Amino acid sequence: MQRNIVETIIGAVVLGVAAVFMFFAYTSSNVGHVEGYEVKAEFSQIAGLPVGADVRISGVKIGTVTAETLDKESFKAVVSMSIDPEIKLTEDAFASIVSESLLGGKYIALEQGIEEDFLQPGDYIYNTQSSLDLEALLGQAVFGMKEDKGAKKSETGKSE
Repeated sequence: MQRNIVETIIGAVVLGVAAVFMFFAYTSSNVGHVEGYEVKAEFSQIAGLPVGADVRISGVKIGTVTAETLDKESFKAVVSMSIDPEIKLTEDAFASIVSESLLGGKYIALEQGIEEDFLQPGDYIYNTQSSLDLEALLGQAVFGMKEDKGAKKSETGKSE
């Protein structure tokens, strides 16, 4: 009987520590409701950009990607972003999808334009640059080199 009480107390302590850890992780990760105003941008390619990705200006986080949808008329990806209400984006702002590193995730980098008018909630950023598909670029480079060697071989009649 004594052993069951000790096991129960140890189990309760472990569950309590786990609950405290989960609460701390949730509150420090900014997973909750995203505050700010919404802007959208259309991209032809958003491969690797997850919902929840950062939106940054000069490397500083100013927002979060909140949704990704497909425009059924243009077949472009529409990315919705929540931007910090203290940051006012110009109407000619530029949005691009960039990689943190070769192995890292992607985020949206914004650059302010020179216009004096600002985007309103729900407006679109029209100046965009889609993400680069590294696998496709590497494939083109590899197959391009093979084609070049084949072309040189057929031109000279011998292999190099």
